[in-house]
Amino acid sequence: MTEILANFAAGRWQTGTGPGAVLTDPVLGTELVRVDSTGLDLAEAFAFARDQAGPALRAMTYRERAALLGAVVKVLQTHRDAYYDIATANAGTVKNDSAVDIDGGIFTLGQYARWGDALGDVRALRDGDATKLGKEPVFLSQHLQVPARGVALFINAFNFPAWGLWEKAAPALLSGVPVIVKPATATAWLTQRMVKDVVDAGVLPAGALSVIAGSSAGLMDQLQPFDVVSFTGSAETAGVIRSHPAVAHRSVRANIEADSLNSALLLPDATPGSDAFNLLVREVVREMTVKSGQKCTAIRRILVHSAVYGAAAEAIAAKLASVTVGNPRNEGVRMGSLVSQAQLRAVREGITSLSTHTEVLHDGRNQPLVDADPRVAACIGPVLLGARDADQAHVVHELEVFGPVATLVSYRDMDHALALAQRGQGSLVTSLYGADDVALAQAAVQVAASHGRVHVITPDVAQTHTGHGNVMPMSQHGGPGRAGGGAELGGLRALDFYHQRSAVQASPAVLAALGL
Repeated sequence: MTEILANFAAGRWQTGTGPGAVLTDPVLGTELVRVDSTGLDLAEAFAFARDQAGPALRAMTYRERAALLGAVVKVLQTHRDAYYDIATANAGTVKNDSAVDIDGGIFTLGQYARWGDALGDVRALRDGDATKLGKEPVFLSQHLQVPARGVALFINAFNFPAWGLWEKAAPALLSGVPVIVKPATATAWLTQRMVKDVVDAGVLPAGALSVIAGSSAGLMDQLQPFDVVSFTGSAETAGVIRSHPAVAHRSVRANIEADSLNSALLLPDATPGSDAFNLLVREVVREMTVKSGQKCTAIRRILVHSAVYGAAAEAIAAKLASVTVGNPRNEGVRMGSLVSQAQLRAVREGITSLSTHTEVLHDGRNQPLVDADPRVAACIGPVLLGARDADQAHVVHELEVFGPVATLVSYRDMDHALALAQRGQGSLVTSLYGADDVALAQAAVQVAASHGRVHVITPDVAQTHTGHGNVMPMSQHGGPGRAGGGAELGGLRALDFYHQRSAVQASPAVLAALGL
């Protein structure tokens, strides 16, 4: 029988008492490991993190906690090769795609270590300047932020088992809040292994980082008013979390990242063959194929003027035709597999639903696989669909297919294009392509109301922009409406979620004694 991965809870490694769920290689179909949390005393796990690790972290200054993050970075760098092997086997990703997850997570940790060091040897943060409460400055109000006195529960998605942990844990630990992570079952191995390496290295206080690698049952029940929960996943599960008594009645702070129909918009003056046109084509192909399109920030809708619809379809399809798909262990493969057969079925069903209102411009569903058995491997080639009548193709603006699938959408004019972008009902990111700085700036302001991030690509940044789908720790990650209404990263703004803001009203002498 395959190995069952241990959970780290209440400061010790514990194995579930049930048979566990089997994690498989999505390309070869072989069993890898099992995960299970049956029989764990969750109340004990949360209490230990809250009562033991929390005070230990809060006793440190921001600079001291930043040093902890730096130590975690060194541990993870030591084991990078093992993480790549796990990602290949459990997620079916090629090396470049694994780097987005693994090295992206390590980079984010390092960035917060540097930012945290600059905060200095303090234990609370000044929030703005003191304001007088009367005519004379003898009684003032000073806002400050102090670390939340609870636990941060992370319920993560399957697509980023490494980055998804560390982009949340970095600001949480820097804030002085202990972390309990529940990775998605399908790809939990990498998360569990990273936590194990950090715990075994002894670089964090006991209980500061815990992992529950089995079922999520009962986790939300343990949350108390000063705890926080951060969720990445489907809108359906997000609804369950929002309605749970911990959130609905105990007012546990919740951050949600859910479905997102991200778009790429080519300005109407961009002609076929122009630099802006070519940049759009390149970015669309990259976003459709990196991690087999299993990215919450991937481009799902491509908005182009009706005059260039045909040319865009031809150019994108031509590049997609050269994408090799199959076993990520083969160096000739550019795109690996989806994470599971279940995900493959969901993608195929989604394509069928979208096809009722679209035309197929490039169909990679039956392309030959490299070093992979199509009867076993959860592989599918990229599929480009098209909607000439964007207003009637309602499903295109409502259904996200979480795989290498995107729809080319035709618009009449700029007002129509902006309206279509916003029909996603709130997205994580949109990207704009063109050469007219003024028009791009105006469009950016218009779409900002419904998007958490606006990525503007002009010919002068062709070699330096960070990518439509790449989430950089300096910028906000999250979006309104359908995207969940949450916000992560954005530099030190990420610390807000793990702090309590309070206004201290006192004399100048008392405020000075705060030591902020």
